[in-house]
Amino acid sequence: MINIENLLRENIKNLMPYSSARDEYNGDIGIFLDANENSFGSIPEGNLNRYPDPHQSRVKEKLAKIKNTNSKNIFIGNGSDEAIDLLFRAFCEPGKDSCLIMPPTYGMYKVAADINNIEVIEVPLTTQFEIDIDEVIENISTNTKLLFICSPNNPSGNLLDRDLIRKILKGFNGIVIIDEAYIDFALKESWIGELTNFKNLVVLQTFSKAWGLANIRVGMAFGDEEIISVFNKIKYPYNVNGVSQKKVLDALNNEVKKEQVVEAIISERNKLAKILLTKKIVDDVYPSDSNFILAKIKSADKVYNYLLDNKIIVRNRSNMINCNECLRFTVGAEEENIKLLNILSKYGE
Repeated sequence: MINIENLLRENIKNLMPYSSARDEYNGDIGIFLDANENSFGSIPEGNLNRYPDPHQSRVKEKLAKIKNTNSKNIFIGNGSDEAIDLLFRAFCEPGKDSCLIMPPTYGMYKVAADINNIEVIEVPLTTQFEIDIDEVIENISTNTKLLFICSPNNPSGNLLDRDLIRKILKGFNGIVIIDEAYIDFALKESWIGELTNFKNLVVLQTFSKAWGLANIRVGMAFGDEEIISVFNKIKYPYNVNGVSQKKVLDALNNEVKKEQVVEAIISERNKLAKILLTKKIVDDVYPSDSNFILAKIKSADKVYNYLLDNKIIVRNRSNMINCNECLRFTVGAEEENIKLLNILSKYGE
């Protein structure tokens, strides 16, 4: 059985967390003279002069019902990046411990590790963008505290093998983080349902993709209550602003629209992938469980610049391992995809 306490840094175990005014009194009614706020109101319109709920209680309560979990298993952060950074600050001793990532993958795992002076062990995915389980097991050291799995993976777009992930969860004596930023576009269940089976599992999700709220920067982490309590202990007191909390609640109260949007994106994704395969400049289109498509392109750099000249901005991933000559296409609205395909048809004329 994994002991979370044993994985924590000593200074985090002994940390006395900051106590905000809203920790000491969290009611909505009263004359608030405790937090040194501006009692005359905010300069722009709107009641923005009071600090937001530091625990995002209403958001967690609503989210728990949607995700079929307990609010005590939910952390709300300033994007998923906050949770990633907190994992390093809580569990990894700078200059001593390590994490393991599987490139090509989301770049912030390595950036956050580098900021915290944590060694990064890189075990590339296979050429088919699957976990190389033998190499992963071989490269885990006694100081490896965190293991990141992006599924659906960015930039390849595919879900990673569930049985291989389960094998890692059972055999790794550290924290396994499954980043599910794109899970809403996959026809498979989230790993949130496995939280009760694996004490060392943390699942990351975001409001930036399927919910269409990238501008307000709100992410989620789901995990064992002991891990979530550590996040809440070391996070900044008011880490998610009140405007963002209100927008998230508005979105959560309109889940039907979100599902309709996801369905439309998946439909457009499938059409886009099918037509891209007919283009002479496209060598391959990789299977996608996300809201983007990775395609192998003849002379990818030239095609990228050609699209840029035509004011169509895609992502050139050719510099990433196993992504030679690959461009990543986010699935646009129907009219945007039509324009992309029309412009690609004219390439070389």
